Amino acid sequence: MKLAIVRQKYRADGGAERFISRALEGLGETDLDTTIITREWNDGGRHQVLICNPPKGMSRVSREKNFSSAIQQLLNTHQFDLVQSHERVPGCSIYRAGDGVHAEWLAQRQRVLSPLKKRLQSLSPYHRFVCRNEKLMFEDPRLQAVICNSDMVRQEISQRFDIAPDKLHLIYNGVNTEAFTPLLKEQYREKQRATLGIKPQTTVAIYVGSGFERKGLKGAIYAIANGSNSAHLIVVGSDKHSKHYQAYARRLGVTERIHWLGVQQDVKPWYGAADLLLLPTLYDPFPNVVFEAMACGLAIVTSSKCGGAELTDNNGIVCDALDYDALASAIRTLDDTEKCQQMGHLSRKKAETMDQKDMVQKLIALYQQLI
Repeated sequence: MKLAIVRQKYRADGGAERFISRALEGLGETDLDTTIITREWNDGGRHQVLICNPPKGMSRVSREKNFSSAIQQLLNTHQFDLVQSHERVPGCSIYRAGDGVHAEWLAQRQRVLSPLKKRLQSLSPYHRFVCRNEKLMFEDPRLQAVICNSDMVRQEISQRFDIAPDKLHLIYNGVNTEAFTPLLKEQYREKQRATLGIKPQTTVAIYVGSGFERKGLKGAIYAIANGSNSAHLIVVGSDKHSKHYQAYARRLGVTERIHWLGVQQDVKPWYGAADLLLLPTLYDPFPNVVFEAMACGLAIVTSSKCGGAELTDNNGIVCDALDYDALASAIRTLDDTEKCQQMGHLSRKKAETMDQKDMVQKLIALYQQLI
């Protein structure tokens, strides 16, 4: 069976790329003939790659439009049994909605924009194009299936588009429970904390994500400042406005308790150093970091518009991303390493039922069903 996977550009720390890598690891054990169709891909030559790199033009709209058109032309000259796109390209047989629904993201982002920026967002040619292309894709009769990485996304698609419910398939990303494990605490807790000058019994939250506005870093800093006199926050990720967030931490008087690590090629040692994941994201279909943190035995604090919230009940706390006082209250509740350990144990038990091998099996079953 010939499967094509469409992804415009490979970014090592991207959620879609990690999903693809994990899926391909499992699919490599099957008789699937898999080809990556992309502008740029760098994975050491482990997979067949078909480069599709049309001119990007002068704007984001032209970049997206040219890539979408080029993919459709390319598919007319190649024979694949299934084409699974991770980009909004009308005409593909499968779409993985890893980015959720663009219109929903815009609605959530409106909540933090100034009146002027709200107006500019509503007039943006790029956002208009993406929303229009997204509608064309979801309502295209050639679309056989949509892979939703959370029930939240499945419901959003169902509510906003004219699409048959039986085309929407919930397949969680899954996690490698052997690589992400509570044993990381034994291996790294003291060592990594010592490098940051954090005492062994101090409560430590970890935030993982680039794009600080969307991922809710401001709320996370506020929660640490107002929810505890001693808790620390490890920030893994990058943003072009990092200095703005560092200045905000200074204004709240928590400079010494916020640790800026930038992008890390391997975040596992830092999970080992932490007690809880703090990710009050404004909108996130289902970030892999929630699965990874759960598998590492961390308590979870996240937002109601994060797909990971649907797996957070007795192992964490969920609140609105912009309810900063509720976030601070969550940190106040979890400023207790023993309580974090109890919740972390429940996180691990839940993660063990969602190993990535299960994800691969569900993908293969879906492919077989469609063929």
